[in-house]
Order: sequence, then C-alpha cells, then structure tokens
Amino acid sequence: MSPFIELTNSSPLLSFITAITIGIGFGFALEQAGFSSSRKLAGMFYGYDTTVLKVFFTAAIVAMLGTQFLQYFGMLELEQVYINQYYVYASVIGGVIMGAGFVMGGFCPGTGISALSIGKIDALFYILGGAFGAYIFGLLFPSLEKIFLAGYKGPVKLSTTLGLSDGVFIFLVILAAVGMFWLAEKAEKKFARPDITSEL
Repeated sequence: MSPFIELTNSSPLLSFITAITIGIGFGFALEQAGFSSSRKLAGMFYGYDTTVLKVFFTAAIVAMLGTQFLQYFGMLELEQVYINQYYVYASVIGGVIMGAGFVMGGFCPGTGISALSIGKIDALFYILGGAFGAYIFGLLFPSLEKIFLAGYKGPVKLSTTLGLSDGVFIFLVILAAVGMFWLAEKAEKKFARPDITSEL
C-alpha cells in the first residue's frame, strides 16, 4: 500500500485538503498556460497557436512516466488508480458533441471554469450552456440509455487493448508527441496570426 494512500485514507480531512490543493494547482496551471483565453484555445483548431496540443501532450507524458516511476519506488499502486469505464458509442458521440462545443465556444469544461474564475463573461455563458445541456441530457436519459450503454468494454487501458506493455506504449506516445510538436511548429508558422497572438 502506498504511504500516501494510507495517510490520506486515514484522514478524510487530509484527503479533502489534498483534493482542493490539487484542484487549485490545476486551475492555476491552466491560467498560467493562457487557457483562460478562448482565442488561444480556438487557435489550436485554426493552427495559429498550438499551445493546447503541446501542454496536454506534455502533461500526458509526465503523468505516464510519473506513475511508472512512483510504482517502481513503491509509492503508488497502479491497481488502485481509477480507470474510466469505456462505452464505445457514448465516447464517440460525446467526443463529437464536446469537440463541436470546444470549437464554437472556445473552451472545454476545465478551461471554462478557469476563465470564469477570473471574470470572463463568455466563459459564464459557456458554463451555463454546458449546465443546461447536462440538464437536458438528464431529462432525456431514459430514451438515450440504450445508446449510452452500447458497446461497453469495461475499465480498459489503451495499452491493454493494443496488446502492448505500458513501457512500449509510453515510448510510442513520446515518439508521437515529438512528431506532433514538429508539425505544430510548422502549423504555427504557416497559419500565423500575429494580430491575435500578440494580444494573448
């Protein structure tokens, strides 16, 4: 058992403080990365600012490597790390809807909250729209339940699905990240919008 897990499990208050601290840290990181600007986020789709791709690829790699090293040193039990349940149709449909909302609104839920916390009015309407959408989904869920539950695969990891060890999968993700970073730099030069990026 990880010492950290034992410590937080023995104290609900410490567990709560830990969660709050991580949440505040995450929000601060989003703001410092400029993710409270819808123009910066939308830049990913137009090619003039690929910060989103770079930050999230980097975060994914750091998280994957971090969990492997923490497990190696006995500080984390990966068996206790929660893995999302995978529903094929819900993931595809939800991904399309969220992607469309991201392009049109310029935010995702996390960055929307970050922007709202510093008083961005557009983020307020984005969050209200998301809340309204969630409410409508709740009302319609009995009619959508079969689609939502279709294609259930359980709590699976992509590496397991591909038949790869975690180490090999992480190595391939790092290679993909290097390639994507190179393409991102090319895109920023090709689709440069100094009139927008100079203000971000």
